[in-house]
Amino acid sequence: MKNRCAWCGDNPLYMGYHDIEWGTPAHDDRHLFEMLILEGAQAGLSWLTILKKRGNYRRAFDNFDAAKVAAYKETDIRRLLADPGIVRNRLKIESAIRNARGVLTMKEEFGSLDAFLWRFVDGVSMQNSWRSLAEVPARTAQSDALSKELKRRGFNFVGSTICYAFMQAVGMVNDHTVDCFRHEEIKRGY
Repeated sequence: MKNRCAWCGDNPLYMGYHDIEWGTPAHDDRHLFEMLILEGAQAGLSWLTILKKRGNYRRAFDNFDAAKVAAYKETDIRRLLADPGIVRNRLKIESAIRNARGVLTMKEEFGSLDAFLWRFVDGVSMQNSWRSLAEVPARTAQSDALSKELKRRGFNFVGSTICYAFMQAVGMVNDHTVDCFRHEEIKRGY
């Protein structure tokens, strides 16, 4: 039996996400955009709710192709609001479209979303050594700075806590607790 971070419990969906994806450094722009949108969609909900809807989100949002999402019109918003497979919240849907437009601007300015995001951790995953979930912060100076810059650029649903959850998910920080089998796996990758 593998020892995992306490947050994933024994739910098979959570365990799979934890074991394969969470905390693994990600540099693919499509995946980074997906996680940014999904973390925002999760606001006020459980991450398990979003994981269960992830396939539906990929279908509904053109597999998180930022250029396609950025071009969405009111008809697309109505289509998404009628889709029972996603969180049907107008503010979150409009935010995804606005954020997609911001991603396109970032790509022009920085070459990629990856280049923009990873500079907040100097291009290297921050390696933490938390012994328990109680030690893991909800936000950091880096997530505060990322949130502030995203908001300045017109992004929504990117508060510091959401940004830190995003940073954890895409491996900008290694917040697997030290007793978790993934902590050392990810640490060795750097």
